[in-house]
Amino acid sequence: MFRRILICLPLTLLLLTAAEAQQRDKVARVGFLGFNNHIASKDFIDAFRHGLGELGYVEGKTIHIEYRWADTKPDRLPRLAEELVGLKVDVIFAAAAPSIKAAKNATQSIPIVFEMLADPVSAGFVASLARPGANLTGIAGLAPELSGKRLELLKEILPKLAVVGILANPRNPNFQSVLKESELAALALKLRLHVAKVLEPARLAEVFETIAKGRAEALSVIPDSMLLNNYKTIFKLAAQHRLPAVYGTSAVVEHGGLMTYAPSQADMWRRVASYVDKILKGAKPADLPIEQPTKFELVINLNAAKQIGLIIPPNVLARADRVIR
Repeated sequence: MFRRILICLPLTLLLLTAAEAQQRDKVARVGFLGFNNHIASKDFIDAFRHGLGELGYVEGKTIHIEYRWADTKPDRLPRLAEELVGLKVDVIFAAAAPSIKAAKNATQSIPIVFEMLADPVSAGFVASLARPGANLTGIAGLAPELSGKRLELLKEILPKLAVVGILANPRNPNFQSVLKESELAALALKLRLHVAKVLEPARLAEVFETIAKGRAEALSVIPDSMLLNNYKTIFKLAAQHRLPAVYGTSAVVEHGGLMTYAPSQADMWRRVASYVDKILKGAKPADLPIEQPTKFELVINLNAAKQIGLIIPPNVLARADRVIR
């Protein structure tokens, strides 16, 4: 009996060592579901890859990412999500609310990590921030809590401001919560809101006409994927109507928008990598609390201000994290 044990022991150790090596050398597979396209999202993808690199992953060697882009066409997302599920990826990274919804509808078993600029609880994606439940977790910008700050900034650059237009997509799952926060802030600032709802990009010019008729003197654009991907049209119409506008993401200001106060999306995408890492190491999404942003940015574009003849007060410029000239 002792001899049999001596004979079997090396074989057992060899098999265990081989199994451990195979597990260590296994290439993790991450499915990425993006609403935009790889060109517009390059900086964010680079931040995500950088986050993975900080955790020791090497794309193409220890981790493989299957990218799927909807190119701003939400009707493509369900099919793309099903493709990732069919590939049996280890985890899906869904960026923006439409992608999260498509991924959630496609699978209840594959872990989903998300990044969004709004509140995932009011959007109906998770049960709570502390205990998300189901197969979703991630980073949330909690946009409703920032809407009041954006109105304050408009009031600072326009002390006599009385009416603010709110440009929003009513189909966005966070529309009601953001609007409620905006109304509370407007009441405290003695502002009147003119809510302009956009259901499709083709009607943006028409919607801006209603904002003008409502005598709005400034504009707050509620964060939304559809609006974000039509920022050039919004910039053009805001300039035509000479409306100072504040946005919910710094990316649009870098491309010509006037001003934003928002979480750093690049930082959020970088931090998503830590969730992917934890899940690949065995953590369950339901047990990973949703993180809230820790880094916020006030970004001002002086070129956009000059275009509409607006002078930004020095005290506001002094607080800016970045000033684009």
